[in-house]
Amino acid sequence: MAKILISPGKYVQGAGELKKLGEYAGVYGKKALVLISAGGQKRSGKLVEDSFAAVETAMEFAIFNGECCKTEIERLRGVMQASGCDMIIGIGGGKIFDTAKAVAYYEKTPVIICPTIASTDAPCSALSVIYTDDGVFEEYLFLPANPNLVLMDTDIIAASPTRLTVAGMGDALATYFEARACVTKGAGTCAGGLSTEAAYALAKLCFDTLMEEGVKAKIALDAGACTTAVEKIIEANTLLSGIGFESCGLAGAHAIHNGLTVLPECHHMYHGEKVAFGTIAQLVLENIPADELEEIIGFCIEVGLPVTLKGLGLEEVTDEKIMAVAVAACAENDTLHNMPFQVTAESVAAAIKAADAYGRYFTEG
Repeated sequence: MAKILISPGKYVQGAGELKKLGEYAGVYGKKALVLISAGGQKRSGKLVEDSFAAVETAMEFAIFNGECCKTEIERLRGVMQASGCDMIIGIGGGKIFDTAKAVAYYEKTPVIICPTIASTDAPCSALSVIYTDDGVFEEYLFLPANPNLVLMDTDIIAASPTRLTVAGMGDALATYFEARACVTKGAGTCAGGLSTEAAYALAKLCFDTLMEEGVKAKIALDAGACTTAVEKIIEANTLLSGIGFESCGLAGAHAIHNGLTVLPECHHMYHGEKVAFGTIAQLVLENIPADELEEIIGFCIEVGLPVTLKGLGLEEVTDEKIMAVAVAACAENDTLHNMPFQVTAESVAAAIKAADAYGRYFTEG
């Protein structure tokens, strides 16, 4: 199997870059469908419209219905066809990106991704996570190409709630550990091959950046400051994690996240918050040394990521609920089987139960 690295066609990160969106979009087509939430349009709609005012490329807004599901994808395909749009731009968060990427794939158009938050590593990937209309994980849609452009306006991202960027750290936290598992096993990656040394180095850099800059960035964001640490964390959450997970592979952490989606009590939690707990459970499954496990749990506690099932919204923890998560995580088409040893629903359930206990030990004493 060949080694393969994939990445977005262009990545731009800087203050005030959304003001140039129309200029960037002009390279890719004549009319853009801009997918955005109702709240996002109120906050950034005029800025987006003004960016197109000085260019020949036209645009129109489409309000996102809230879930990356087949129903929403088909609705937006109809909007694109009826309006004559020849590209799509997703502005907002992860489910908007995944929906925009899926629509672009089916309509065979370019796609531009403009995060207003740094809460996941979804922006750079050739992947859409498809859920049911009710928000339960359904499948991964692997795409033939990454976004044409990822545009990160750090002024806007730094002004978003700190919790969102911290959730992005939770998503990024899994990158190196899942990459390590896949490389150890020789598992195929989301890019359709084996990991390159370059991708693995970026995954490790992602982890090192989190450990060095994460707490500093969290404190700065709480103070309303966009510092060098914040800039580095935005890049780690988005570019380093995006290339790292996609070109090195997913394993236990994201599979356990997907398992957690079967519990309605967890639906209000952000993707990266559930992935952070999934990372701890994966590390328990691997039986890493106690001091390393303590370091990861301590980091999560310090930046505000959940380390217990109660922290994920599960007030009543039962063996039946834990096993339901474990069974879903072990689904035949999920990535838990990229771990470099045999896993069973029983071993995963035990790891989840122990991860919860370790989290309570370090938070409650």
